[in-house]
Amino acid sequence: MQPQAERTRWEPTAPLLQVKNLKKYFPITSPFSRTIGHVKAVDGVEFDLYEKETLGLVGESGCGKSTTGRTILRLMEPTEGEAIYRGKDIFKLKGKELHKIRKELQMVFQDPHSSLNPKKRIGDAIMEPMKIHNIGTKKDRMERALDLLLKVGIREDQFYRYPHEFSGGQRQRIGLARALAVNPKIIICDEPVSALDVSIQSQVINLLEEIQENFNLTYLFISHDLSVVRHMADHIGVMYLGQLVEKAPTDELFMHPLHPYTQALLSAIPLPNPKIKKERIIIKGDIPSPINPPSGCVFHTRCPHVTERCKIERPIVKEQSPGHFLSCHLYD
Repeated sequence: MQPQAERTRWEPTAPLLQVKNLKKYFPITSPFSRTIGHVKAVDGVEFDLYEKETLGLVGESGCGKSTTGRTILRLMEPTEGEAIYRGKDIFKLKGKELHKIRKELQMVFQDPHSSLNPKKRIGDAIMEPMKIHNIGTKKDRMERALDLLLKVGIREDQFYRYPHEFSGGQRQRIGLARALAVNPKIIICDEPVSALDVSIQSQVINLLEEIQENFNLTYLFISHDLSVVRHMADHIGVMYLGQLVEKAPTDELFMHPLHPYTQALLSAIPLPNPKIKKERIIIKGDIPSPINPPSGCVFHTRCPHVTERCKIERPIVKEQSPGHFLSCHLYD
């Protein structure tokens, strides 16, 4: 019997996107342009993203969430690792192959003000990706742009207006319409509601859910707001200092957080009823510098359960229960 060939072609049962050992280091240069060190923004992140699902990435500011999303899309070149989409490593693609796959992976940026060209009418901004990817005629592109504007709640008569004529929430809707223009499979949402008022946040979140269902989209949802991520995500990954320390289905993570950092994050979520009190876990100290991260477990300098082993040995990611992955020595 011939040995079974290795499967390299993407199949529906496989993850739509697999990120393996992703690293992104930014060089630190001296006045004489010599590299004297690196900022380890992302350091060995791994996760799977399945079709029509939402994976949330959470963590403190500066933990590497946004850098992870931007690196996957090749807006930044990776230092190391793989991002396998439908059997192809995005990081190895060049020229026409890379151009073709960019159509299927889009991004909604955090700042709705700077993500739109102030000199370009919103209709042109939405048609531009279609023009770049040679989709349809000019008439077809205009019709699709008008249709997308209606789907995200912008009137047709606003097609020729400029970005400064819209509110922050409206600009974020326009940014979503632009991402949808080329009919992508995956959209990376980089804190899409953090710059908006609370009342507008709920509208945009509901719109994202509606769009996901109508367009069969897969989301990588990056946010520091755990209550928003709980509402949006099927699975949640918790990042700290460039590393993924815990990943689990959303309900499992909120009911049974295992990592001390995850427990502290969840304890900080305010309750809607002020009469209900809960124990708050206070993390002491500051986040270490990503230029010189701690040896062993990166969280050991702030962990209330630190042991000598934590200071020396970097924990390996292990599956503690079905779908619940953890990087911590306390559960070995």
